[in-house]
Amino acid sequence: MNELKSILYLVATPIGNLDDMTFRAVQTLKEVDFIAAEDTRHTRKLLSHFDIHTPLIRYDENNKNLVGGKIIERINNGESAACVSDAGMPAISDPGADLVKLAIEANIKVVPVPGANAALSALICSGLDTTKFTFVGFLPKTNKKCHETLENLKSREETLIFYESPHHLTATLKNLLTVLGNREAVIARELTKIHEEFIRDNLKSLIDKFDEIEVRGEFVIVVEGNENLDDIEEQFTNNQSTSENIFLVYNEFINSGLDKKSAMRETAKKLNVSRREVYNTILKFNVTV
Repeated sequence: MNELKSILYLVATPIGNLDDMTFRAVQTLKEVDFIAAEDTRHTRKLLSHFDIHTPLIRYDENNKNLVGGKIIERINNGESAACVSDAGMPAISDPGADLVKLAIEANIKVVPVPGANAALSALICSGLDTTKFTFVGFLPKTNKKCHETLENLKSREETLIFYESPHHLTATLKNLLTVLGNREAVIARELTKIHEEFIRDNLKSLIDKFDEIEVRGEFVIVVEGNENLDDIEEQFTNNQSTSENIFLVYNEFINSGLDKKSAMRETAKKLNVSRREVYNTILKFNVTV
């Protein structure tokens, strides 16, 4: 046990299939003095499965400012700690990243205990380019901030990886289509679980598919990079009346502060199409007008 003292371990946990838990992860969780967990109820089930009885404390987005310093103090006093997220690697779209910063500032040794990761699992099975990629995680929830983020990613050549919940999946796909264009993409659903599946198509077709079904599960969205920005811009220039471009221009007017009627009117005027075509296109994307 002495070699574990005054160390913060970042321990990966399964993203669905409990068999993905590593021997090292189980041993580490058994031997540390305490475990900082995002959701103690969720983690307690995992610990029970592997007969681990190490004390748990809650460390999440809501209490990290209060609890983080206490964890660091305990480690400085000679205890060892493990940080775990609800699933996958801690510190990835996770408050564990803030704990790592505190530990480094306090000259505490930080040790990874790697394992399952949803983003990389989706990427390697996507069939898209794996030589260069950017992990984005969850996009901002407001349309304005979401579009700003995507605009900054629009010209990137590498594959893009996003996380999304079932409640926002369709809206996110529409935002991706609006800003990035109709790129090839892969939706990885329920990774490592019984109902795991990979759905490969362009963004427009994926929207159509998920509009027709009840969306369940946790999702990773993998989108091809911008291999040729000039070609994409030329495509939009030469096809000003396409549904995707109508939706794009309409959203630009909405984000600029126009009401829906004014945005439709200005879109029709800018693209030289009828208001009826704009109206029908917006309905097709399941946007209330």
